[in-house]
Amino acid sequence: MLLTDSLATFGKYCLFIKRVFALPDRWHVFLRRTIFEISKLGVDSIPLVLIISLFIGAVITIQMQLNIMSPLIPSYSVGLATREIILLEFSSSILCLILAGKVGSNIASEIGTMRVTEQIDALEIMGVNSCNFLVLPKITAFLLFMPVLVVFCMGTSLIGGYLIALLTDMIPVSRYIYGIQTLFNEWYVWYGLIKSLFFSFIISSVASFFGYYVKGGALDVGKSSTNAVVTSSILILLFDVLLTKLLLQ
Repeated sequence: MLLTDSLATFGKYCLFIKRVFALPDRWHVFLRRTIFEISKLGVDSIPLVLIISLFIGAVITIQMQLNIMSPLIPSYSVGLATREIILLEFSSSILCLILAGKVGSNIASEIGTMRVTEQIDALEIMGVNSCNFLVLPKITAFLLFMPVLVVFCMGTSLIGGYLIALLTDMIPVSRYIYGIQTLFNEWYVWYGLIKSLFFSFIISSVASFFGYYVKGGALDVGKSSTNAVVTSSILILLFDVLLTKLLLQ
């Protein structure tokens, strides 16, 4: 029964995506809505990303220093390990799990509210492809701005570790900076950016799907938001494993 329901939902999602990726009827309206969504979904997320990244970078540095106390391990390994954790996993996967809660619930509740208040039905009556009109600008905007958030996350996290080295005596600043520069692999940055594009599509499309097919009232809008966040998080973790295997083998 669960497998049947999952397959039916997946088929419904595929048909939904097919309707979403139709050519917009009015390009100037699409571009205007995309710019608005960039501001709402992307720019408004910058403060959250900066705060979380700063503290996580600091915590990772502290944890690395506490666990790398052997005289056989060079002190610059703290900076090196911090950099690798941030580039490979935190700046893409963990960040997107956090944004699934903020951005995903926002999208699902907004579209769900439009469904229960019959605004989507009004668009359909006027002959507008409501999936394309409402959802495509959100997906496009989040895809375009997600790499910016990832870059902010990478830089701010490393600054968080730098502040720990600067304000405490846990690790010399010169050793931390040397560790960040040592054995740097540029592909790890691209790896994080590529993963974030997949995750941003999952967050925006899944949240839109659950919001679009809400049935009932305000309580059901809340349930759809919760389901969107949970489903997005599971898919992000699944694709994290697949993309890691494909991109780093």
